[in-house]
Amino acid sequence: MTELALATDTAPRPPAVILQLLEKLGLSYQICPDQPNLPSAQRLQAVLLDDTVGALLVLFPQNQLLDLNRLTELTGRQLVAVKPDRLERMLGKHNLKMLPGLPPLTSSPCLYDERLLQVPSLYIESGQPGVLLELASEAFKSLLSKASAARFGEPLSNIHLNLDRPDDDRAEITQAVQAFTARRIQQRLEETIEIPPLPETAQKIIKLRVDPDATVDDITGVVETDPALAAQVVSWAASPYYAAPGKIRSVEDAIVRVLGFDLVINLALGLALGKTLSLPKDHPQHATPYWQQAIYSAAVIEGLTRAIPRAQRPEAGLSYLAGLLHNFGYLVLAHVFPPHFSLICRHLEVNPHLSHSYIEQHLLGISREQIGAWLMRYWDMPEELVSALRFQHDPEYTGAHAAYPNLVCLSVSLLRNRGIGAGPQSDIPQSLFDNLGISRDKAEEAVSKVLAAEVALRELAAQFHPAH
Repeated sequence: MTELALATDTAPRPPAVILQLLEKLGLSYQICPDQPNLPSAQRLQAVLLDDTVGALLVLFPQNQLLDLNRLTELTGRQLVAVKPDRLERMLGKHNLKMLPGLPPLTSSPCLYDERLLQVPSLYIESGQPGVLLELASEAFKSLLSKASAARFGEPLSNIHLNLDRPDDDRAEITQAVQAFTARRIQQRLEETIEIPPLPETAQKIIKLRVDPDATVDDITGVVETDPALAAQVVSWAASPYYAAPGKIRSVEDAIVRVLGFDLVINLALGLALGKTLSLPKDHPQHATPYWQQAIYSAAVIEGLTRAIPRAQRPEAGLSYLAGLLHNFGYLVLAHVFPPHFSLICRHLEVNPHLSHSYIEQHLLGISREQIGAWLMRYWDMPEELVSALRFQHDPEYTGAHAAYPNLVCLSVSLLRNRGIGAGPQSDIPQSLFDNLGISRDKAEEAVSKVLAAEVALRELAAQFHPAH
């Protein structure tokens, strides 16, 4: 047995049960730290699925997307990811934090993608975060004697994301809608999608946003005509997050004394838009609740914006709104493709190594960012907001209104690296910090401040949707 020469007594090690298993099997291996630059074709992804028949361990390389439809064709079974609490209990018996891709560890049958063995060696989760096992493919093959081989993964190289062609969004959305419409009749996109009209309150707020002479009285008047919105603005200002002195007695009090005109107008707009589309009943396991994610992102962006040098600082209220609505396309997908939204959720559960963009592109031909940005433009929202939603996953974006998508990209990445949100954690490129004029330390400090107020923020998120 060989281990890395650099491994020291202080370095994290695989759990004892894993080392004992490898010892018992007589396998040679190396212990190595998890690093983002390891080739994804050699990274083994293990997922435990089940149905009424029982559990199935599925293994495939991380440069593939696990396609549940193909798995159904292969096995004749409707497999989905094992519930998180059940998986946690199973791993807990062995003091494991993650699922290692070692078939002898579980009593479940195993199915693997045959392309796994086309590389010289494989990097496998050890059960301890940050610690991988490197096994020669020949050695790993010896663990698969009772497993079945097939081809069921979709190579990511076959999935072509539209990250930088917003002019094609309309055509691609139309194509995706028609692909899921029995009546393949050419119709105007807005008729096909049946998007709800912009709420009256939101229309009034948008007019105020662009009116240079708008006053506190104007926004107070609009908010007070919507009793639910008025109640939310008052309770927002009264929340522990803002720690306002004294009792908040009215909408005007909330605006003048605590929140300010700019924040209230964007907050009210976010609340009004949020009500147009209801939260889907289905959602991926382990997902951060929708509004909680939105509030956290907006709060982090608020802190990041303050850290940007004043001369290049974007409009604070608009950047806050971008954070609040950054995942709005998720609600639109659920509204437009209800029968297929559950399929997206199940694929997100079994492909934790991938960004949702690959899954949505593979299943629908579009992403939530494309459809969310299209809707913002259709509703005549500011172009800064359209750009923020459309280019939020491109850390290198330097086009029009770049500060807004850059801020969303940075806040979502920082939160994901702290365990909030969905998708794989990743290194944030230095160029993103440089483009915004923020140091890494200042950015991390902004996130830490937000997370320190976690209880208060959860209370705010509950106001949007108490049941979620």
